[in-house]
Amino acid sequence: MTDQTTAKMQEWATKQDAAERMIPVVGRLYRNNDVLLTVYGRSLLNKSVNGIIKAHRYARHFDGTDLDVEQTLAIVEGLESLNLGSCGIDLGRLAAAHREAGDTDLTAFLREQLGDAIGGAAEDEPAPRDVVLYGFGRIGRLLARILIDRAGGTGMRMRAVVVRRGGDNDIVKRASLLRRDSVHGKFDGTIVVDQEKNTILANGVLIQVIYSDDPSSVDYTQYGITDAIIVDNTGKWRDEAGLRKHLACPGASKVLLTAPGKGDVKNIVYGVNNADILPEDTVVSAASCTTNAITPVLKALNDEFGVRNGHVETVHSFTNDQNLIDNFHKGERRGRAAGLNMVLTETGAAKAVAKALPELAGKLSGNAIRVPTPNVSMAILNLNLARETTVEELNTFLRETSLHSPLRNQVDYMASPEVVSSDFVGSKRAGVVDGLATIVDGDRVVVYVWYDNEFGYSCQVVRCIADMAGVDTPSYPARA
Repeated sequence: MTDQTTAKMQEWATKQDAAERMIPVVGRLYRNNDVLLTVYGRSLLNKSVNGIIKAHRYARHFDGTDLDVEQTLAIVEGLESLNLGSCGIDLGRLAAAHREAGDTDLTAFLREQLGDAIGGAAEDEPAPRDVVLYGFGRIGRLLARILIDRAGGTGMRMRAVVVRRGGDNDIVKRASLLRRDSVHGKFDGTIVVDQEKNTILANGVLIQVIYSDDPSSVDYTQYGITDAIIVDNTGKWRDEAGLRKHLACPGASKVLLTAPGKGDVKNIVYGVNNADILPEDTVVSAASCTTNAITPVLKALNDEFGVRNGHVETVHSFTNDQNLIDNFHKGERRGRAAGLNMVLTETGAAKAVAKALPELAGKLSGNAIRVPTPNVSMAILNLNLARETTVEELNTFLRETSLHSPLRNQVDYMASPEVVSSDFVGSKRAGVVDGLATIVDGDRVVVYVWYDNEFGYSCQVVRCIADMAGVDTPSYPARA
């Protein structure tokens, strides 16, 4: 074995040792102090040793080099010595700030950076807001996974799901669907079903399963649920009159729809127009997965280059709305076998962009092709800009948007010649720009945006829930 090989193995072992020591501290800070640690937006909670190291390698996109795991361990141990209240701390940015500060004493530096968070939870801190999932399909179960994973540190508490009873073994089957997913893999943890009490215990989160055929017939207060945000995943009611049926239920106070809202219902794309959510709003829509994927990219491009007009073509995975084999369907072409055909269909996503981004009203057309894949879709933005640009300028701008802009939680950027759709399963961003596919011809550009139309969208929905719940968890280090 060469000296170089030995050195590399020792270097890896050192990283593993530091990551192993970091894992329990990350967990204790989250459980005891509601402190969520990230590395440039990537959570370290419940990560394996290799997951911790991989997150530190991600820092090279920002700093030009991997983040030193031993340096981060020292910071994390220093954080545990402080009496911190609920907050989010980006270790990548904090470590970069400490390096820039020179030889500053670490404890003094942390106290200066986190001054407002030191002192523990405020005595008047409100209790977590109750959340109820009305419907438990693809989006409902992913929302459950996210809320369960973040239980205790987000100001939101999943309390119940409401479904129609599907048979004697209903709750067992629904728990099994939560436990195993053909696209997103196994649930990370334990699930226990109590058939007598109709509850599912998932990683310590007790979920009441409520059976109802009518959104206005549930008394949530009999389950101890109050002031709840009802997340309607069914898509059956999309106008304000239909969604307000939920508000007739004791214990319900607000409704969020996980589909495009009709009429005067506010359609929110988090990161773009979430400031439109007012405290008095009781019915809100989180728009569609495609609208969430394309609107942040369109906003960034319009702000920087100006968008005169364009066309959005969506290549979308099939959904449960389509037929498995040829059969009658009220929609045109959607009755043909989803697993065997590309199906040309309509989409309202291009027009829906205007509800979140009014300056693009009337400027975009759109269409969609459903394809035989179960998840991850692509939007092709064919745009005419207000000025000429180049591939290099456009891609540099989009990459910087994904790293440093206020839209960094919505827009991601990828420049790999080998990625395909399945590589984006589990992406937490609303959309991922494929930089190597970008086409520029003067003022005409074509931008390709991948998106996990299930999980990425669900992450956007959770951000909307938090906004409606009035959850305002401070982040450190403070933004300039």
